Amino acid sequence: MIKRGAIHPYLDHQGLIPFAHRGFSHRHPENTMAAFEAAIDLGYRYIETDVHATADGRLIAFHDDILDRVSDGQGRVKDLNWAEIRRARVGGTEPVPLFEELLTTWPDIRINIEPKDDASVDELLKLLAREKAWDRINIGSFSGARLARIRREVGDKLCTSMGPFDVIRMRAASFHLPVGQFDANCIQVPTHQYGLRIIDKSFLAAAHKRGLPVHVWTINEEAGMNRLIDLGVNAIMTDRAERLKELLIRRGLWPY
Repeated sequence: MIKRGAIHPYLDHQGLIPFAHRGFSHRHPENTMAAFEAAIDLGYRYIETDVHATADGRLIAFHDDILDRVSDGQGRVKDLNWAEIRRARVGGTEPVPLFEELLTTWPDIRINIEPKDDASVDELLKLLAREKAWDRINIGSFSGARLARIRREVGDKLCTSMGPFDVIRMRAASFHLPVGQFDANCIQVPTHQYGLRIIDKSFLAAAHKRGLPVHVWTINEEAGMNRLIDLGVNAIMTDRAERLKELLIRRGLWPY
């Protein structure tokens, strides 16, 4: 069990948190309003997405730094204006959404966000301040420097997860090595990284001893979901929103 102290409102949740990764991305094009709506219609209350800033300072929900992989558009997001990007169709059918549209369409949904560059951090913090949405957001990033900057600028108003270096420190802590304190509110990791196992009983014990919930991504197979639930993780992110929900219902763990 986690020794709970002061917990950020974003993490105030009973039982395991099911996350819809990029929306219900197995059923609809990723990071589109159709994917987010499908996940919410399934009952999900936590969704995951990514954000980029356009050349003219608009914030879009989109994973890649270029349009080409998932849409019929072309070019780098940071070099294109919103008027150009809005013409692209993800999967050939769905428009790229503004993050503001996602944030305001479902005002009770909690969102996990990875800002992909410093410009997107600027726009994201301005939007969250304007909408007073601090309690609904967790920020994750592969950039420890970006996370440190966010914590300096907004303090404990915003929930943040660990960057890669802090995950390494937590892994060291799981071997009972002295590592000092952590600034993050939670840990979000894959089960393995670079061929090395991250999630095991000792890692979870070290995290929970420090009051830090552990969220695992991206788990799409039922066997992996079951193993992680049995280990005691606190959240699972999945593209297979329907599969995770059905499993949690069978196990009596669906929280909604």
